[in-house]
Amino acid sequence: MKLPRLPDVELQKIPHYARALGWGLSDPQRFFNLLDEAAKLAAPGIYIGDNLFTWGRNNSWAEDDVFRRSWEGNARNASDQIIAWRRYILACAGYHCVQLRGDFVECGVYAGSGVKTVMDYLGGPQFPRRFWAYDTYDYSPVDGEAFADQKEGFFGEVQARFLGYPNVKLVKGLLPDSLTGESPGEIAYLHLDLNNAASEIAVLEALFDRVVPGGITILDDYEWAMRYRPQKIAESKWFDDRNYRVFPLPTGQGIVIKR
Repeated sequence: MKLPRLPDVELQKIPHYARALGWGLSDPQRFFNLLDEAAKLAAPGIYIGDNLFTWGRNNSWAEDDVFRRSWEGNARNASDQIIAWRRYILACAGYHCVQLRGDFVECGVYAGSGVKTVMDYLGGPQFPRRFWAYDTYDYSPVDGEAFADQKEGFFGEVQARFLGYPNVKLVKGLLPDSLTGESPGEIAYLHLDLNNAASEIAVLEALFDRVVPGGITILDDYEWAMRYRPQKIAESKWFDDRNYRVFPLPTGQGIVIKR
């Protein structure tokens, strides 16, 4: 396949990104007002969003034109807009994994924006691997994690987003049961975003052995604290028992590279 190329960039032109949206804040307006003041004191290369405030960074995601088009074209709401850095981790992992044997898998798809961003970054309708996308779609099985549009008929809306994408396989059902008879034998890319420790461990038990050497597993919530900390605790032990260390990322994700 033809992989996307990075454009030439200007030495002195460093992207700046700021969106006033985050989680775990008692006074969001005051918090982001203070961040705006702090940003004026910092070196160029600001990123504010998704519970990140960084400065002196290249913001490489913003300089990758193909990614920007893929991310912006698939952003359905404000939450999609502030997780550009997180989505770029997925795109870069996809770039690596599409050169391996094996299929792509995402567990916890919601509206499919993450899946479609990766596919559009790597060929769109010509994406060369089967991409398995597992979710309950029409409802959330995790208390407190439901979105307003997760109701009867939502699965049809997600299916409509992927018309013309022959290599996507949307599987509706509760994990890990929905893997039975509907899962790949070899996996290059495995993305877990189930917001629930027990469910993610069950999926790892079922699928991690199928990840090919060099394949990447991305844990969306691994480095998030608050209500997601049980996932980090459970997954750290699960991987430690297998002599793996999860790479914790400031985006809140965790990465494991299969030996």
